[in-house]
Amino acid sequence: MMTELAFFAICFVVLAFCLLIRLILGPSVADRAVAADSIDILADMALILFALYSGRSVFLDIAFITALLGFIGSTIVARYLEGRL
Repeated sequence: MMTELAFFAICFVVLAFCLLIRLILGPSVADRAVAADSIDILADMALILFALYSGRSVFLDIAFITALLGFIGSTIVARYLEGRL
């Protein structure tokens, strides 16, 4: 089980690094917003996998709250970019 967790951790770090580059160098604000939302989703997936590994449900609660806040933040950024905010 530990080797799978290490494999997923390495994959998450590589994906987060790629998204961080897109967040910094993104050609438009919309690209940066999508990269930030993707990093939030990646962090939520990592929390869920860690909750499954450790058997503690508190990490699922934290993942749910961060996913909800990420959705609200994405909606606000999308409305701002659309010009309705």
